[in-house]
Amino acid sequence: MTEQRHSELDLHPIDTGSDEDHANLVKRQQVMRYTQRAGIVLLVVLALGAGRTVFSRVANAQVLEKRTAEQSKIYLRATQARMGGAERVLTLPATLQGYVQSPVAARAAGYVKRWTKDIGSRVEKGELLAEIAAPEIDQQLSQAIAARDQAAANLALARSTAERWEGLRRKDVVSQQDLEEKRSAAAQSQANLAAAEANMQRLRQLEEFKRVVAPFAGVITRRNVDVGDLIDSSRVLFALSQTDPLRVYVSVPQAYAHLVKTGLKVSVTQSELAGQRFTGKIARTAASIDTATRTMQVEVSLPNPDGLLLPGAYVQVGLPLADNRALTAPTNTLLIRGEGTLVASVDDKGVVSLRRVTIGRNYGADFEVLDGISAKDRLILNPPDWLADGQVVTLVADKEQP
Repeated sequence: MTEQRHSELDLHPIDTGSDEDHANLVKRQQVMRYTQRAGIVLLVVLALGAGRTVFSRVANAQVLEKRTAEQSKIYLRATQARMGGAERVLTLPATLQGYVQSPVAARAAGYVKRWTKDIGSRVEKGELLAEIAAPEIDQQLSQAIAARDQAAANLALARSTAERWEGLRRKDVVSQQDLEEKRSAAAQSQANLAAAEANMQRLRQLEEFKRVVAPFAGVITRRNVDVGDLIDSSRVLFALSQTDPLRVYVSVPQAYAHLVKTGLKVSVTQSELAGQRFTGKIARTAASIDTATRTMQVEVSLPNPDGLLLPGAYVQVGLPLADNRALTAPTNTLLIRGEGTLVASVDDKGVVSLRRVTIGRNYGADFEVLDGISAKDRLILNPPDWLADGQVVTLVADKEQP
């Protein structure tokens, strides 16, 4: 319809405004749509984030619960008691000594003229160790030789006189009493000569003691003098020790004394000589128990041809014991508490049961069980002090323990 027609009908057209207003309206509608979409996206993102957070917390809670349960487990190792084997070794401390140990002193008194051997020197029997200057002994020997010559001269005169008086007696010139006196004088002269010779031999032997020699082959372990020292017969000049073989003295407790026999081979180890084991043989035993220590002393003969072992050293002696069918368990299964000596036994479900045991012989790493457990029981190794009855533990092997 035209404008004129509208006028005739008395109708007025709607004023829609300008194009600019229309464009603004369209833009506002678009902005509202974008805002709605952004709000929806934001709500979705927030919902996803909230869901992720909840899921993560639930997962972390499950992991924490699992780790807590895992860490709350008590992991321990166990072993079983066993019957004694064919042979057990009892390890005991011992001390090495030279097979022969002797202080070397000088029988002759005087001054040290010189010494030829020092500590650590290996010497043979009869080898010179030192010389002593003893002028008094020299003079005494000279005097003894003169006295012996004098006694020999007196004996010769007494014998010749007795022989002459024998001839006179046959001619009945002298009495028998006079002849007996001459015979007695000759016998006295003979005895005086013997005494003089004995004294001379004593001083000559004393002269030989001016040379201090080794009484046996060994090693000089101590030298106590130097050149010019004044010594007497009571002063020790050297200490000599024979190092091959060695003697090993070990004290065996009364419980094992009856198992030790002469000729039994033993092993000897020294901590400073790691990885080396020496074999000796029991030479003799005291065959009695010392009432102070309740032990029996045993002597072991130990060859030492290379001189690796030194007298006086601390060693460990392994004594093999006879077959023993008693029940034994490791020493590191014991729990020492106020109520006595205990072991911790564990069943198939891991429940701990503390049992009191009666100990017999102690073998060092193992001990003899007289009462309290059987060979079927599983015993916890290295049980903690806080372990109690009824606790649940997890048994694992060494490589499985976390």
